[in-house]
Amino acid sequence: MTQVKVGIVGAVGRGGSYVPLFQSFPSARVEALCDINEEGLKAAAAKFGVEKTFTSYEEMLEQCPLDAVVIGTPMPYHAAQSIAALERDIHVLSEVPAAVSVSEAEQLVKTCRKSRAVYMMAENYCYTRENVLVREIARAGLFGEMYFAEGEYIHELKELNEITPWRRVWQTGINGNTYPTHSLGPILQWMGERVVSVCCVGTGHHYKDPRGNYYENEDSTFTLCRTEKGGLIELRLDMLSNRPHNLGYYSLQGTEGCYEAPRGFGDRPKIWLASRSSKLEWSALSDLEEEFLPEEYRNPPEAAKKAGHWGADYMVVKEFLEVVTEGRKPTVGIDEAMDMTLPGLVSQQSIAQGSIWLPVPNSRDW
Repeated sequence: MTQVKVGIVGAVGRGGSYVPLFQSFPSARVEALCDINEEGLKAAAAKFGVEKTFTSYEEMLEQCPLDAVVIGTPMPYHAAQSIAALERDIHVLSEVPAAVSVSEAEQLVKTCRKSRAVYMMAENYCYTRENVLVREIARAGLFGEMYFAEGEYIHELKELNEITPWRRVWQTGINGNTYPTHSLGPILQWMGERVVSVCCVGTGHHYKDPRGNYYENEDSTFTLCRTEKGGLIELRLDMLSNRPHNLGYYSLQGTEGCYEAPRGFGDRPKIWLASRSSKLEWSALSDLEEEFLPEEYRNPPEAAKKAGHWGADYMVVKEFLEVVTEGRKPTVGIDEAMDMTLPGLVSQQSIAQGSIWLPVPNSRDW
């Protein structure tokens, strides 16, 4: 394979952000763009110098000789479009979450098992500088036995719900954790285990949309996640409360150390490790970069510095191309994608049933 020929669907929206990233790698060629917005598609193609455009995803798959596709469309299309590509043995890089129902998640997994192509979910929060650093410290065993963690995604989106109406249905129109992977993904990598059961509760409904209807999703939902080894993870999702954003708060507690991400307003990532301090006092996480942070993060290329999500999008694309060309296992392959997606889907069932504890399926059994 001389160059990986990539097709990008959702090219006028989120998918378009991937075009310059793939174009920055000699091993890739953006072969085609696809979007239902014809005018926006023409503009994107001209901007990025891509000749082939399609308003039909199926036609792009059938008519264009692609090695891989990027799924950058709204949430309800991720699974179906991934399945369509995998059935044709076309590699998939999908935006998050992997699916919007347990049934389509199972269908996606079964299709992936049969396909000769590889599925990877683009959970970019697993590739941010601080989260990678904490992951490497955890892998070195310096936190001891990890038994508690928090992940929060607080992002007021009421106005954006009107600009991108699908969010009003799939993010704020369903109760429970409808967007879990940013909060949960890094934590699962740190702790090295999956969630086996969840319980979801909410704070009630205090906000209405412009039509005067209360949002179905409660303002803040809290999902308690029990892990395989008995640990506990607390996830908070809030897309409605009037407050400043905090798109990536995390904490991690182990028997020999702990970590807390910034809360905002000048706060910094901080860590305490028993092996490095005789006192119970915080240290700056950045003090450990030289020892634990991978070289590509300490000295990233210019393209990474310009990439979205603090450079993480570049690292996602870099790994995906290595997966396709070198045969390496993706960090967030199909089962890891399910580990990050399914707890949110089951949380929606939990809160609908009075916040009972419910088991989370293991995709490895499908």
